[in-house]
Order: sequence, then C-alpha cells, then structure tokens
Amino acid sequence: MTDLRHAPRVGLGWDRHRLEPGRRCVLGGVEIASELGPAGHSDGDAVLHALTDALLGAAGLDDLGSLFPDHDPAWKDADSTTFLREALRRLAGLGLRPLSADLVVVCDRPRLAPARQAVRGSLAGLLGLPLDRVNLKGKTTEGGDAGRIDVQAVVLVGPSEA
Repeated sequence: MTDLRHAPRVGLGWDRHRLEPGRRCVLGGVEIASELGPAGHSDGDAVLHALTDALLGAAGLDDLGSLFPDHDPAWKDADSTTFLREALRRLAGLGLRPLSADLVVVCDRPRLAPARQAVRGSLAGLLGLPLDRVNLKGKTTEGGDAGRIDVQAVVLVGPSEA
C-alpha cells in the first residue's frame, strides 16, 4: 500500500441556517449589518460551521454536530470561532494544517458583496493563511428563497511540516 502520510487531503463542508429578524448576522467571524440573521443554537455562523466541518472531514474526524451538539447548553450562543479553533487544534495534533479554502455563500439577504473582503480576511487570519489561499463567493437564489443561508466549503489540508 502507498504511504499517504504526506499526501494532501480534501474536505467538504456544508451548512444551512434559517434567517430570522432580530438575530445578529455573523458570517466568517464578521458581524454584518442586516435585519436578518442566521438562527441557531450557537451564533449561527454558517460560514464557520461549513469551514469547520470541511476541516474535520479532511482530517477524518467527527463532524461539528458530534463535537459540539446543539442540545448541549455549553454551546448556547457560542462564538463559532471556538469551533474552528478546536478543529484547527485537532488537525495540528494529527500533524496537519490547512493549505487553502474555497467557500460559496448562497443567500438573497444579506448581500455578501459589501462585507466579502472583510469576511475573507477574517477567514485567512483564523486559518493562518495568506489571503490568496482563501476565497469566498456570494451567490443569490435569484429570489427563490430569501429565508435561509447555505454555505459550501472545500479545504485542502496537508502535513504541518510542508
């Protein structure tokens, strides 16, 4: 069998949250001015949830819901950067680190464009990557479903010593 210890790994993450009036809108660790925000047990940051799941998946670890269950009061209103940092800690424990990330955010509101660079910069900082290793794209449903936010994340991880 081929030695795969130094081979890169790919992870895919996906998250969806209902959007509700009066909720804070936090995406990628950045608060965005909006009358709607993602509902959730934690802060509802669908960007960080999808990204965290992608990292955990690339490392062959349990998913976000298994590690931080939404029925556990410890995670009520939790800042989702906590989840991402824990995932990164676990990857480091396996000798892995993120090499790049690509995300797609699908929602009609809030508009991602005004905050895109701030969110992208936040993600790069959280992942310890240069900005050109993190991409973020916003898409709309063309009016098909204004009541939710969907996020897909793909990450490439590799050995820490690479």
